[in-house]
Amino acid sequence: MLSVILEAAFAGAALAKFGASIGAAIAILGAGMGIGKIGSSAMEAIARQPEAAGDIRSGMILAAALIEGVTLFAIITCVLAILL
Repeated sequence: MLSVILEAAFAGAALAKFGASIGAAIAILGAGMGIGKIGSSAMEAIARQPEAAGDIRSGMILAAALIEGVTLFAIITCVLAILL
């Protein structure tokens, strides 16, 4: 009886680690796509209005930093789920 309970607990832990790994991968993919879209849009905007390049660049850097910050939190959460 105890072996069945332990086996189910270990299977659940393995599934949780798999889910956390998938979550980290999705977070990284989403961040990469978001930052790529920001960079692409910023370069297009700078090409259309070169005189606004400084404002566009600072907005792009701010948005990219916010995306990276949220992604870091997501990855840390997934790593903690894997380790604990």
